Amino acid sequence: MTAIEQTDAVRPRGTRLPRRARRNQLLGAAQEVFVAQGYHAAAMDDIAERAGVSKPVLYQHFPGKLDLYLALLDQHCEALIRSVRHALASTSDNKQRVRATMDAYFAYVEDDGGAFRLVFESDLTNEPAVRERVDKVTNDCAEAICDVIAEDTGLSRAESMLLASGLGGLAQVVARSWLHSDRSVPRDQAVQLLTSLAWRGIAGFPLHGSDQQH
Repeated sequence: MTAIEQTDAVRPRGTRLPRRARRNQLLGAAQEVFVAQGYHAAAMDDIAERAGVSKPVLYQHFPGKLDLYLALLDQHCEALIRSVRHALASTSDNKQRVRATMDAYFAYVEDDGGAFRLVFESDLTNEPAVRERVDKVTNDCAEAICDVIAEDTGLSRAESMLLASGLGGLAQVVARSWLHSDRSVPRDQAVQLLTSLAWRGIAGFPLHGSDQQH
């Protein structure tokens, strides 16, 4: 169950919840408000009302609005990193790895909760703690892709990281563009198009110790 689903399930005011369940409920409510209004326009009053709790209850769990936002960023940045790592580990076929990785980004931006907006379209990127987390998720995803490229091609770590950053950036930007175009191309088709583009590039680097390509 997602944080937002938990929010819907336990919203009635006055219900006593275990601390972890209450925290998840508050995070779900905060996500809805931040995605809809942005950080600056959102108020703790709005979040408390959305969660169906009093402001003192909200402040018991999160001292301030930034703390809430950072907790959400930590949660959703880690979700993307896990998804990319899972995609890379899901097969030993490198073309399918590329497709799975592209699809991981599309799935991430298509999630109904809109969490990707907090990560990649934040109105708070001038805040160092937010910038640090956004940079970290971008870097960690690239590192995961880099590990595979370096192992398979024998390219240096620096060279592999450049290619990995290109693949990750391509996936993230195109997935967001696809979503903002109201999914004018079916997701499977969009992923396949992007996979074909990416594969034409990365397949040009032969497997390490082999004359054969990926």
